[in-house]
Amino acid sequence: MPTYQFKAVDATGKEQSSTIDAGSEKEAGKKIREKGLFPMQGTIREQKVKGRGKKQDDPTAKKKKKGKGITLDIPIGGVSLKKMTLFTRQLSTLQDAGLPLLRSLQILESQQKGGRFKRILKGVAEEVEQGTTLSDAMHKYPRAFDRLYCKMVAAGELGGVLDIILQRLAEFMEKGQRLRRRIKGALIYPSVVITIAVLIVTGIMYFVIPKFQEIFNDFDVKLPGLTLWLIDASKWVAGQKEGQDVPGAIWVVFSPLIIFGLYKLIRIPKAGRAATDWIFLRIPVIGGLIKKTAVARFTRTLGTLIAAGVPILEAITITKETSGNWVFERALGNVHDSIREGETFADPLRDSKVCDAIVVNMIQVGEETGDLDVMLMKIADNYDEEVDVAVQSLLSLLEPFMVVILGGIVGTIVLALFLPLVSMIESVSGQK
Repeated sequence: MPTYQFKAVDATGKEQSSTIDAGSEKEAGKKIREKGLFPMQGTIREQKVKGRGKKQDDPTAKKKKKGKGITLDIPIGGVSLKKMTLFTRQLSTLQDAGLPLLRSLQILESQQKGGRFKRILKGVAEEVEQGTTLSDAMHKYPRAFDRLYCKMVAAGELGGVLDIILQRLAEFMEKGQRLRRRIKGALIYPSVVITIAVLIVTGIMYFVIPKFQEIFNDFDVKLPGLTLWLIDASKWVAGQKEGQDVPGAIWVVFSPLIIFGLYKLIRIPKAGRAATDWIFLRIPVIGGLIKKTAVARFTRTLGTLIAAGVPILEAITITKETSGNWVFERALGNVHDSIREGETFADPLRDSKVCDAIVVNMIQVGEETGDLDVMLMKIADNYDEEVDVAVQSLLSLLEPFMVVILGGIVGTIVLALFLPLVSMIESVSGQK
């Protein structure tokens, strides 16, 4: 039977190295855990015996490997936040009720409808059944369980408080989902109004304006400049201008998709992402909303990680990678370097000027009192409320703005069509 070397930590967090005899790496991991130890990821390796030479292939093992079922998981897209939030809440409830972890995973997997997430849960359950830790099993499915999720689960396993950590993680995801739902819900109304207005104006330009042009041509009326511009725009929309291959209506309909695609292409390189994030933060009204959302996100993420027992430097690194904004990533990178050199959290954050003074002061108080995680969660709760207020304010500003813009467009079209009609009426009256 092969001998495996490993590194593990005990319940007190003390690291130790040893060896164990087992038939496979997974069996070794299982035996290590039975001893009350927690193996460190990637440290279980088969011990090489001197004089043995190259390890011979085991035909039986090959057959087993070939015969083992393989779950095909195409790495396209991911699992929705709604599904992940519901799964986390249900798993935390089952663990709090005292059910074995494997049984909990099997129950939740059986409840899922066929699809990607069901296959992922089945794979995780199989890994756990073979002795793998839950965090290591989840780590193999990054499209569903990101680094933040896996690190928090690992901290819960190490401290023996997996049910509590899952509960905190579920609350974290629920609050994030609630914030995202509020923002999306507030933007639905203006998006629908703008879309319908653009389609109606495009239809007028495509179908109605050419009919008026025929009437004007029949009466041989001299057209004012505004009317000529409107007719020219109508020809562009209908694709009737000389040398025009594609009707302008096609560009109008597909322009949102084109703009979105160009935006995604620009953000692929780091420089493009940095430039767009910097510009968005400086847009009036919208920039303030983006800033408040980013502050709420990074403080809640960091506070949740620290409360779960993740080391501060690793927690900041994970928070930086999941902040979603280059400006905040750079600021958190400076904070990481500062703490690594034995300095404070608040000073580099204050120098970066990405957060309001109240945020920096609250973080400084949290450092001094040793309640940094509690203070970060309070900041996140406050900024969640501010984001809600900011969204409502933006919507209240957007409604009159849309009315003015749409009124101006409709008024321009009516005026451009009305001016030649006045000339026609005057010419007919003069002939009488």
